[in-house]
Amino acid sequence: MTHARKHPEAWEYCLSIPNDLRAVTVSRRTLRLILTAHGLIGLVDVAELLATELVTNAVRHTKGPAALRVRWAPPGTLRIGAWDADPEPPEPPVPLARISEAEEGRGLVLVRACADVWGWHPLSRHGNRGKYVWCELAAA
Repeated sequence: MTHARKHPEAWEYCLSIPNDLRAVTVSRRTLRLILTAHGLIGLVDVAELLATELVTNAVRHTKGPAALRVRWAPPGTLRIGAWDADPEPPEPPVPLARISEAEEGRGLVLVRACADVWGWHPLSRHGNRGKYVWCELAAA
């Protein structure tokens, strides 16, 4: 069980990742370490699933670098996001009933099903273009 009252301070981590599918495992394990170190073990399983889907999409569907961003905002919101260099919007999630047994196309469906809220927005900063896809989990 997560005790949000024990975590009154905000924090944020950002992990730059290469365009390499091995980065998905590195991101997932880094996220587990971050949440465990901050005493948020109750969020680890769902957070890992969400981060895996976001980072996989960033690495698989783009050609440039990417980044995983994890932010805690008191009193109890965890935001997980993935930046990539492609400014095109993510493919909209298909309805759960149309998901096949194949791995392809399930990412944002899982994010939508497991997160409290999710979204995306284009980014243009310091001459870099891209997008940021994020989701939030509330600590109960």
